[in-house]
Amino acid sequence: MSLSGPRRAPHSGGAAKSLVILCHGYGSNGDDLIGLVPHWASLLPDTEFVAPNAPQTVPGLAGAYQWFGISNLDPKVIAQGARSAGPVLDEFIDQELERTGLSADRLALVGFSQGTMLSLHVGLRRKQQIAGILGYSGALALPELLGQEMQSKPPVQLVHGDADDVLPVRFMVEALETLRGEGVDVRWHISHRIAHSIDQDGLSLGGQFLKEGLAIK
Repeated sequence: MSLSGPRRAPHSGGAAKSLVILCHGYGSNGDDLIGLVPHWASLLPDTEFVAPNAPQTVPGLAGAYQWFGISNLDPKVIAQGARSAGPVLDEFIDQELERTGLSADRLALVGFSQGTMLSLHVGLRRKQQIAGILGYSGALALPELLGQEMQSKPPVQLVHGDADDVLPVRFMVEALETLRGEGVDVRWHISHRIAHSIDQDGLSLGGQFLKEGLAIK
């Protein structure tokens, strides 16, 4: 299955030296998350951004996509969804790295909500370690299996609003504890009085995380 979505060329006008793949949330689309790029383009002038639409459309909603169907926050539903959608994102990553000629350590994943679930699930299971995973307002699927399935330990930045009533902040705390327990370099930030969205502090932290991770070493 081939994914597609909006792209933004490097702000510098030159060839891409790094790549950020942005994974949107349930019921959204790539056009929504590509809107983050203006906040980060000057920080990452040599980075190409791509925001694929998830593989499934949401029935009855025009322009709405989902990585997997979800009617509740049952861990079994999230686990099954991550298992089914993970290979699709994994294949897309392979295609994008081949297209750009970049190595895995020049790639970062950014997710929001369901997109964070997929970014964590896939990014931690890739053999070649990527530069980092930035997850907004999400959760960790299959935490009980992470230790035996994890293939690499890229740095992770989690950001979550304490007023989130879609995915309560406890999901970030649980992910944080699991990742730390597995030796992942994970940072976290709670945005006060922020619901299921991203505030300016979260954008700034995310930009700095990406800049650090994608700096040419």
